[in-house]
Order: sequence, then structure tokens, then C-alpha cells
Amino acid sequence: MPSAGGRPVGAKSAAMRVVSLLPSATEILFGIGAGDQVVGVTHECDFPEEARTRPALTSSLFPAELDAAGIDRHVRSRLHSGSSLYGLDDAKLAALEPDLIVTQELCAVCAVSYEIVDRAAKRLRRSKSLGQAQIVSLEPSSLEDVFATIAFLGDLVGEQEGATALLASLRARVAALHERTAARPPTRTLVLEWTEPPMSAGHWTPGLVELAGGEPVLGNPGANSRTLQWDEIAASDPEVVIVAPCGFNLDRADHELAALPPSSWATFASLRATREDRAYVMDGNAYVNRPGPRLVDTAELFAAAVAGEESPDQRALRRLR
Repeated sequence: MPSAGGRPVGAKSAAMRVVSLLPSATEILFGIGAGDQVVGVTHECDFPEEARTRPALTSSLFPAELDAAGIDRHVRSRLHSGSSLYGLDDAKLAALEPDLIVTQELCAVCAVSYEIVDRAAKRLRRSKSLGQAQIVSLEPSSLEDVFATIAFLGDLVGEQEGATALLASLRARVAALHERTAARPPTRTLVLEWTEPPMSAGHWTPGLVELAGGEPVLGNPGANSRTLQWDEIAASDPEVVIVAPCGFNLDRADHELAALPPSSWATFASLRATREDRAYVMDGNAYVNRPGPRLVDTAELFAAAVAGEESPDQRALRRLR
């Protein structure tokens, strides 16, 4: 759930200067009509298209040439040594003179962390190059938490009407989806958020699978994804598999799945879901991994896979080739 310090929530009604250091928060801010208040974003904020026009304040410290296994080793090494996975441009941050900085504490891998932002803000305040900007941390772990975050940000930036309208639209779509899927027998569905090593889906994703008419397999609702063993996956033998690696688009997900070591690929190919043409790859970066408004799109896409249908958006989800 969101947390804030400094000014009381909703106390500032005038337009604010907002720096969003979280792609999902950027999507929410634009979605509620606060896009004109966003003055800075991350290098990964690519939706809506207008977000790309804002100055990017972060950079990735991942070597560009790494595959999924290499990224996993790099992440574990950096986190073990206490090093960051992202850079933050303090000078750009100060120059933007934000009233509000939105960040997160949920995952050190997904975006620049609250700790890094807080340290930077303290340094800049000591040097008097940053005013008393409020820092807000967003921590959603379920779809309902995301809805609460939308309302929270709407109140914080004075866009309550926009937040209310967005939430009404999203809840109507959720209700319609639930009506379509509730009568079906649940289909055992595995969502993989990484391929090498394989990792299960956590936080909001198992709930989205249920909304889509599935029964989550090896999920970890409300908590971080966990590393699996391929024999564990084989034993679970899901009816549907959706591969949506964190931070990867559809083509990259397809590539990493095809690049699995032979023994891992043999296990994946032996699953009932794969044999019966019920294995899918998905754009995890745009949909599954961002706790923003498009999680409802994610549930609708999941529903197509769970039902064994062709995807309504081949750029977001498609059957394994």
C-alpha cells in the first residue's frame, strides 16, 4: 500500500511538479489526467507515448548483452554486494524542482529503490539544491492495492475526478470479466516470470489468473516470485502455461524461451500445456510486471489463454510458435 511523508495527503490542490520513478505510477498519473504535472520519469517509462517526452532521470546498470541466466547471476551478485541495479541523475532531479517524487520499496530489481531516492534527496537538501519535495512509496501487492494506489495518487495530485472515472472504468471491466469466467471450471494455469532459472508469479498475478478463470499453479500471491525447479514444474503439469519474463517484451520472451538449455526445454516441451498447444508467451514488461491500470488488460489477456482462445492482441500475447 502507498505511504507518504511530509505534506498531508490531498493538502495541495494547485498543480504540482511530479517526478515518477516507477513506470506503473507514470501510467496511473497520465491515466487520471495528471500527465501535465509529470516533469520527470525513468528510462523505462514508455506508456503512454507522451511519457517518452519527459526527461529520464534513471539508467540501467545491466550489461546489455546478458541473457536471462546472465541477468539472474548479475542481479544476485549486485544485490548480495549491496550495489544498485539502477543509476539516478541527482543533478537532473534537482533541476526539475519537484514537489512530489513517486518511487517504490517493493522490488529492488524492478525500479530504482526508495532507499536510493531518499539518500539522493537528503544529499540534495543538504546542498540546498532540492526543496522539501515529498517522497511517496507505492507498494501494491494485489489488484485491489493497485486500485487503492490510483485513488491515493488522485487525491495527492488533485485529480480525484480523474481517478474516480478511471477506477469506475476498470471495475466495470473486472466485473464483466468475472461474469464471463465465473461459471467455467478453473483451468490449472502456470505463469512464469522468468525462464532461467524458472520463477513463479507472485504479488498480484495469481489473483489475475483467478479473475481470468484459472487456478494458479505454483504461484505466490501477495509476495515476491520464487525460484522453481524444472522437475517441480513437470510434477505440477499445468493445463496452460504463460511465459511472461519480467522486463521483457514479447519477442524477447520468445527468444529466451527458445534459448533454454536442452534439459530445461525438454521438460517444458513435455508439459501437457505445451503438448496440447496451450503454451503462450506474453509481453511481461508492458502488462504482467507493472502494477498499474493495464493489469486489467493483463487479466483479459490471461482469460483468452485460459479459455484456449487466440489472443485479442498478438503484440501482447501469442501461442508459442
